[in-house]
Amino acid sequence: MKPIVILGIFVADTAYRAERQPKMGETIMGNSFVLGPGGKGSNQSVAAAMAGGDVHFITRLGNDAFADIARATWAKAGVTPQVKIDHDSYTGAAYIFIEASTGNNAIIVSPGAAGRVSVQDVEEKADLIASAAVFVTQLEQPIPAAKRGLEIARAAGVTTILNPAPAATLSDDILALCDYVTPNESETESLTGLPVTTVAEAETAADALLAKGVGAVIITLGDKGALYRDRTRSVHVPVISAGPVVETTGAGDAFNGGFAVALSEGRDVVEAVRFGCATAGISVTRAGTAPSMPSRTEIETLLAKGA
Repeated sequence: MKPIVILGIFVADTAYRAERQPKMGETIMGNSFVLGPGGKGSNQSVAAAMAGGDVHFITRLGNDAFADIARATWAKAGVTPQVKIDHDSYTGAAYIFIEASTGNNAIIVSPGAAGRVSVQDVEEKADLIASAAVFVTQLEQPIPAAKRGLEIARAAGVTTILNPAPAATLSDDILALCDYVTPNESETESLTGLPVTTVAEAETAADALLAKGVGAVIITLGDKGALYRDRTRSVHVPVISAGPVVETTGAGDAFNGGFAVALSEGRDVVEAVRFGCATAGISVTRAGTAPSMPSRTEIETLLAKGA
């Protein structure tokens, strides 16, 4: 089976759980702290590998203790790292605030070495990208690198997925390189300028993205599931619940990893969306990002329950 190639960043997640965020100048007591692996690209790589994919991850790391966390995380999940060590920078880190009562989160990312991923870095992996079944990228590393990866993949006939997170202004020529874009509600609003609070509003916003040249749009809608929309069909896939929500951090990454695996296996795209929703549905029942990603068996068991 052809591999899944993911371009993105690794950061060490420093997760703080508290009743609320402090006001400027205020210090409050938290409920817990966890240090663990994160970064959207890395999380998606772990999710895809855990879900059964042959995953290669392109990024940069510093030469430090956080890089050791990255290597251990990928080895445990079965991700093949395609890493350049940057001795002039540091391995990235993220501050994550988790609201204790809801599990909702707010995040600040300092990408460090991965923020220096270059077009040249991507071109050095052109043969690998061209050999893939699916190429996935996001917007945490520099956009020119993401664009070059999409160009190489598109030229080779590789299925392309752009998870446009964090939200950024994108030119239509980048969007036109994407077979699938997978924004959440707030990212969709940033890309289109349209509100997304209902499924109907998501359909309207998806049409705006289709008009920019995207092949198809999957808008993840939190507890409302996901909307798939292309030029011929529109399908709302309800949330696939695996139990009470503990933490939503990493849910979008779980979705993208699972979705990529299902596409790489030749599944119908709506079935691939369901597979992604099931992956995310399990991940939110657990704390953490990469550590919350479910196994292939867990995903298939959950899907069988709803079949």
